[in-house]
Amino acid sequence: MSAKRIRAAFESELKMLPLASLLPTKEVPDSFRRSPKWRFIANTIEEIGLVEPLVVYRRADLQGQHLLLDGHLRREILMEKGEAQAECLLSYDDEAFTYNKKVSRLAVVQEHFLINRAIERGISEARLSRVLGVKIDYVKRRLSLLKGICPEAVDLLSTKPVNPVVFDLLRKMKPGRQIEACKLMSSASIYSSGYARALLSSSGDDDLMKPRRRAPPPIVTSADLSLMERELKTAQKDFKAVEMNYGNDLVNLVIAARYVSILLSRPRIVGYLDANHPEMLVEFRDILSAASMDNSGADNIITDTQDSELSKIQPGANSSRTSRNPRRPEPKASWSRETNDRKRPSAKPRTGTRR
Repeated sequence: MSAKRIRAAFESELKMLPLASLLPTKEVPDSFRRSPKWRFIANTIEEIGLVEPLVVYRRADLQGQHLLLDGHLRREILMEKGEAQAECLLSYDDEAFTYNKKVSRLAVVQEHFLINRAIERGISEARLSRVLGVKIDYVKRRLSLLKGICPEAVDLLSTKPVNPVVFDLLRKMKPGRQIEACKLMSSASIYSSGYARALLSSSGDDDLMKPRRRAPPPIVTSADLSLMERELKTAQKDFKAVEMNYGNDLVNLVIAARYVSILLSRPRIVGYLDANHPEMLVEFRDILSAASMDNSGADNIITDTQDSELSKIQPGANSSRTSRNPRRPEPKASWSRETNDRKRPSAKPRTGTRR
């Protein structure tokens, strides 16, 4: 079985084409000229020249113009610098999806190795900062990014979009804990600094390079004690005031709830409230339900103070608890149908003739 031959997507040789003959497929807005990406590409071209060639469609139109597929920013920057032509890569297909969507981003670990290799080849840190369009502190931090990180943890995060702060947090852990934390981040696909900080917080002292410093216990001074005593006295005073008014408030609540229950037991009153004042009817029902829930069994726990309040409201009622169960009244005397004489229930019937 013969192997299938894959057709090349570009011509093997670069070609110098005039920039004026390249027909762009999109317009670069003026606001984009002030973006960091524009400055980065401009600094790169200024320091080391054009790194990536422009991608154009190989077939020209009747006017001799080639369709520009990728490199619109580079074309604009070169034209602003006064360049007349540039190296172009001729494509057999006139599609621009691959160049704009299928892009492999440079990971933080890969950027670290790239900067280290450039330093080893003799490029100064100042020139790298100018080419990348960043401060020199950024380059120095990238150089020491993996300092204190074990090789196994570096391999796990080599192609991941990791926040650079994560390495500062991993550096506080021991190698075993670093590997475990990197595996947890990879399994969850979360490489943020917040997640790494949570893993650091959950680590024990045995997994850290330096044990945590325990805060000393707080010292209670005499001023703190006096403040607590004053707050305690205030709380006790408020509690006593509430305790003194609790009995009266409970009695008022029971009486009001009974009165409302009597009102709501009459259909005419309920119908009037429902037709003219529905909001009052709702409030009355809420009061009744709340009183029935909070004060269930209140009749059995009424104190002497509550009895005195009831005696004020109901004249003639005794203040003792037995007054709520009065003795059954004696039966009244009945009248005889035959004689119309009043006689007692316990008396014997009269004998003899009627006068």
